[in-house]
Amino acid sequence: MNYASIVPLIGGETIAMQNVFKKKPEYILSYEDFKANDTHLVEYYKGKVPYYLLGNNRSYDLPSVDVVNTVCPCAGLSSLNTSASSDAAANDWMSTSANYVLGTLKPKVFWGENAPRLASKMGEPVVESLREIGRQHGYTFSLYKTKSLLHGLGQVRDRSFYFFWKGSKVPQLSYVKRSHTKIEDTIRTTQNNSDDPMNVLTNKATPSDDPYYKYVLEELEGGITHNEFQNKIKKSYDVLHYIEDKKVPYSEVSHWMSSNGFEKQAQRCKVMHDKLIGGGNIMRRGVYVPKDYIGAFVGSAPTKLTHPDIDRHLTIRECLNIMGLPNDFMLQGGLKNLNHICQNVPVTTATDMAENVLRFCDGRLDNQLWDMDFMVQDNKNQSIISENKPLQLDEFMV
Repeated sequence: MNYASIVPLIGGETIAMQNVFKKKPEYILSYEDFKANDTHLVEYYKGKVPYYLLGNNRSYDLPSVDVVNTVCPCAGLSSLNTSASSDAAANDWMSTSANYVLGTLKPKVFWGENAPRLASKMGEPVVESLREIGRQHGYTFSLYKTKSLLHGLGQVRDRSFYFFWKGSKVPQLSYVKRSHTKIEDTIRTTQNNSDDPMNVLTNKATPSDDPYYKYVLEELEGGITHNEFQNKIKKSYDVLHYIEDKKVPYSEVSHWMSSNGFEKQAQRCKVMHDKLIGGGNIMRRGVYVPKDYIGAFVGSAPTKLTHPDIDRHLTIRECLNIMGLPNDFMLQGGLKNLNHICQNVPVTTATDMAENVLRFCDGRLDNQLWDMDFMVQDNKNQSIISENKPLQLDEFMV
């Protein structure tokens, strides 16, 4: 069995394919728009995997492959996008890549990852468009809803995976629910070698010097250390959420800030207090202390998450490790491209998907084929839906 990748971005999904298929991809395809994001994976392979850019009337005589995987952009449906919608231009890349792969490469499986909203009401128009592309080229279509916490990773990270299956049937994929590695243990076991260029702090500030965290450690907890606080908490905490869970109004925090020389923060606390009293909301992007698991490793998390034991923020290597990337993987451009780590599929999660794809290709899912052209599986509650109706597991089985 062989495979290729199209728009792999930083490469977590492709590395998962490599782990399962026991070989590097035959080639990598992409477009000019994603060249900067693809650089990390291309450099990781050190020229041993051909890299081709599509568009501008370019054409290549490419060898056939059994599988193609992708991480086409999900910004159009992302919950982090305040203007997310089913008709956002960012969603067009899914259709563009699907038309090319299914019409030109014709693999047994073409699969990718996207935002959780792909498998929601908002994503229905996008899904219907993809299904129609599949029908035109002789493929069925399925979605798999899951979260990385169920795949052994110490972060929640809800996602959707989509699959085009060559033929007229859809395979039922395995459900996954394994114990996760605690996020603090993932950070602790990271190999931060002195000669590793990724052994660079994402944020040079000392967490306990942050005024809000200082308030928590000194005022709320009576003068404990960062490590003692991490040992005490039962779950991961942004310090602002911790203050609020302690039922302390920001008006009271404002007095402490003013008394300790943090006038700017004192004024901000007054604003936050008024907003919350008035029924509004506030932005909470403070020091983030890890315990058990975290939310999705996106946004400010790489620069706000702390080491569990040491009073510091994370290194780039620790961020890469949180996403399951290999110890010799390099973030090209360093800190300026830190967010590229977030625009990724955790290797652990993608590995479970890749194993299902391999089972389909070598016939091990033949007795789990359903006589339909569309299926949605929800790994979180282990259910199957077809055309928005729950199915019994013995229906349509062949």
